[in-house]
Amino acid sequence: MYRKFFTAVRVAVAAVFVAGAMSGSALAEKIKVAGIYTQPIQQKWDARLHQALVKAQEAGEIEYVFSEKVANTDYVRVLREYADSGVALVVGEAFGISREARAVADDYPEVSFLMGDPFKPHGKNFAVFDNYIHEPCYLMGMIAGSMTKTNKIGMVGGYPIGEVNRLFHAFMAGARSVNPEAQFKVTFIGSWYDPPKAKEAAFAEIEAGVDVLYAERAGVVDAAREKGIIAFGNVNDMNKEENGKDVVVTSALWHMESAINNAIAEVKAGKFTAADYKEWTMMAKGGATLAPYYEFEDKIPADIKSKVEALKAEILAGTFTVEINDEEPKSTF
Repeated sequence: MYRKFFTAVRVAVAAVFVAGAMSGSALAEKIKVAGIYTQPIQQKWDARLHQALVKAQEAGEIEYVFSEKVANTDYVRVLREYADSGVALVVGEAFGISREARAVADDYPEVSFLMGDPFKPHGKNFAVFDNYIHEPCYLMGMIAGSMTKTNKIGMVGGYPIGEVNRLFHAFMAGARSVNPEAQFKVTFIGSWYDPPKAKEAAFAEIEAGVDVLYAERAGVVDAAREKGIIAFGNVNDMNKEENGKDVVVTSALWHMESAINNAIAEVKAGKFTAADYKEWTMMAKGGATLAPYYEFEDKIPADIKSKVEALKAEILAGTFTVEINDEEPKSTF
């Protein structure tokens, strides 16, 4: 009798163990993910997505394939090809082709889509994101406002669209919070990647009297270096990644790891939904941070550094909200 009882217990325990192992194996199983980028992966916006997916691949979570420099006119074809190939998740950008990308998602309900897009989620499988790094931009503006001697700050961006406009407005608000006399020169170059054009725009702003630059685009840091003034970086760490030593005080960084990892986990669990990933690109969830000060650590006024740290804590605690303003910013001088 006792032998039968213990045998039954062993069988039950073994069954539980096998079921648990199978469940763990299912969760640990890799999924296929495709990245589709309109720019070269060296371009920093796409680079942040690519880097997050590479990390997930290196962690053994996914099998990752990607296509770069895909024009909008060819984007839908590439989307459909990846969907037909059996990928479980597509990460990309639908700016300018929002309607067409949503139509693809409708045709492939078994595929999950996480797409950069300024509009709302769609259906059950089309989630959206944008880079909401306006919070570290505000903190960066505080530092810039305290370091300008002419009270004239230059800003060079790609296009006056929401994702850029909100960063500029936050930066300007942060500067004004510590320096009400701060004025701004705003220039858009009409390109996401044209360093020579961005450099020339920065030169023109320096000629107008600015002594601090916000380098939303590549090329601005080189102008700052040549003219002997300081700059602030955007999206990636421009002090370390864009020849910014002794020029770039700090950068507002965008991290997509949290958002990407959440999407992967939900796909694996069969729980992916058409959600707005906005909060995953903000400071509270690790989607945005302020880069280190590096060689400027002792050059920033101590009281400003204290104010920045205090406000950062308030942002993370949810007691201070940086306004989101997607309207086109204008020069004030």
